[in-house]
Amino acid sequence: MLGQRLTQNWEHYCGSLGGVWEVWRGDKLQNHYNVPWKQVKLPHSYNALGTMDPDSKYYQGQGWYRTKLEVNNPYPNGRTLLHFEGAGQRSNVFVYTEQVGEHLGGYDEFTVDITEAAERAREIERYEGKVAVAVMCDNSRELETIPSDASDFHLYGGVYRYLNLVYVPAMSLEKVHIETDTLALQKSMVSGSGSISSCTVKVRAALYNPKSLSENLQLTIQLTDPTGKVIAVSNVSSMPWEGDKELTVFELDTPQLWSTDQPVLYGCNVTLSSVHGETTVNEKFGVRFFEFMKQGPFKLNGERLLLRGTHRHEDHAGVGPAMTEEMIREEMRLIKSMGANFIRLGHYQQSRIVLNLCDELGILVWEEIPWCRGGLGGEAYRQQCRDMLSAMISQHYNHPSVILWGLGNENDWECDFDYFDQEEIRGFMKELHDLSHQLDAGRLTAIRRCEFCKDIIDVYSPSIWAGWYRGIYTDYEKSSRLAFEQVDSFFHMEWGADNLPTRHVEKTYTGFEYIPRGSGATEERDGDYLLTGGETRVSRDGDWSETYFCEMIDWYLKCQEGMDWLTGAAQWSFKDFATPVRPDSPIPYLNMKGIVERDLTKKEGFLCLPILLV
Repeated sequence: MLGQRLTQNWEHYCGSLGGVWEVWRGDKLQNHYNVPWKQVKLPHSYNALGTMDPDSKYYQGQGWYRTKLEVNNPYPNGRTLLHFEGAGQRSNVFVYTEQVGEHLGGYDEFTVDITEAAERAREIERYEGKVAVAVMCDNSRELETIPSDASDFHLYGGVYRYLNLVYVPAMSLEKVHIETDTLALQKSMVSGSGSISSCTVKVRAALYNPKSLSENLQLTIQLTDPTGKVIAVSNVSSMPWEGDKELTVFELDTPQLWSTDQPVLYGCNVTLSSVHGETTVNEKFGVRFFEFMKQGPFKLNGERLLLRGTHRHEDHAGVGPAMTEEMIREEMRLIKSMGANFIRLGHYQQSRIVLNLCDELGILVWEEIPWCRGGLGGEAYRQQCRDMLSAMISQHYNHPSVILWGLGNENDWECDFDYFDQEEIRGFMKELHDLSHQLDAGRLTAIRRCEFCKDIIDVYSPSIWAGWYRGIYTDYEKSSRLAFEQVDSFFHMEWGADNLPTRHVEKTYTGFEYIPRGSGATEERDGDYLLTGGETRVSRDGDWSETYFCEMIDWYLKCQEGMDWLTGAAQWSFKDFATPVRPDSPIPYLNMKGIVERDLTKKEGFLCLPILLV
């Protein structure tokens, strides 16, 4: 496989067009009715700046991108592909005026084969052999899709992750999955024998063979150790196959275990050769096992590990979700530097760059699909949930950092339909839970805040906001213990407080004496995020200072240290982020619960957390 990122020589138009011909009309007909285009670099979002306009809602609608590509596939009869790492929220792909692909979903990867269309487009004389490509992205409001527009984050539009031009032979590898069977390892460690036995490594692959070719294939599968040294080789001869096929099984003797302190990564390189050419897929994987003990803590590789971390949205000042690899690396290294060993990627599948860095840095991951608020739609809505769950699991299957597949967030939040059927939601949640285990038996399922579904999934997080949306922060441990006793596996996602950068006070205002206390008093409810109405609460009546937030951090983390039954908890969120549902915030349309600002400027909370976590 040969590929390159397509970052340069793009033009963009923000708005709807009458049809794809309007993209190219100006190349043939110079008239006043051609729309204006501007030069941009990918990744790009047409919502990069407008989301923070205090006087208007952000733009939701079509945005168009165009370029002309030099296509030079070195493989005889090879396939030419456009690989999108993420584009939102609905995308149509054209070669000149011919639609060659479409995708629904703003967060999972997708690939469009442009081979035949590119050959036809090269014949257009005025383009001198170049291939005209257009992409239409659309983030219009649509109730029968996920995520809901009631979500506390923007549904960005644009080609906001990297887009790659890829060349492969006529037959190539579509995906490679590595499965590690650690049962023998677990038994040897539990027995206390003092030695680590072998681990079974299974390698599966799917073939990309759009022309249904039938020539024989030769495959070479190599395992490499953490230094890159080849430690095992298997050679396989096969005829083309459909679906997933197990290629080989290795026994990996005394493997080095992946952990948050020592994130050891092995390599698996699969080379496919045929009369059509040779291509190689290189994957990384780790050997580890974990357990959420029933009514108990979390264990990694047989030892208790208190999971402590944060959350991440794909959002950054000036670019929105269109972060470069350098920006992402800086952010993830900051997260690790504060002592985090865990992150929840909220509330959608995130960039492959993020997952690669979690593997490399030693950060365990809860990753989820964007079934977030709104209720449950019809069959098309449900199929999108199934498709995005299947894509997330398949695309991020090999990452040792991932331990939980999230099936939803705040699914008790009625909004998008004139009906709200808890039993329907329960039934569909059970379907997604079963699908997740069918696709990946080695990981668990999780949701946050949907009490009537907490018995369906493997790991549950209630919505405990002691000291912010409800109650006072000194009730945190008691509230957590009550919630812990109601489920098999309790994991506390989302705690914190909005804190305005540079706002410091000598004495924090809490209003604790006026705030209701008692059973369930710290559980967030609909409307608590508003700054008016409802019961007395710190989020409405407090000072929103960095000082108060640091006091809360100190209390929470010291409590967590003494809760020997706790699996872990994650602060919300690492970075301030733009949101359409908070126009009345002191800084309009900004969720300010971050420990760094939207441009990664550190707040006081960032200085407190590393000291307390370590």
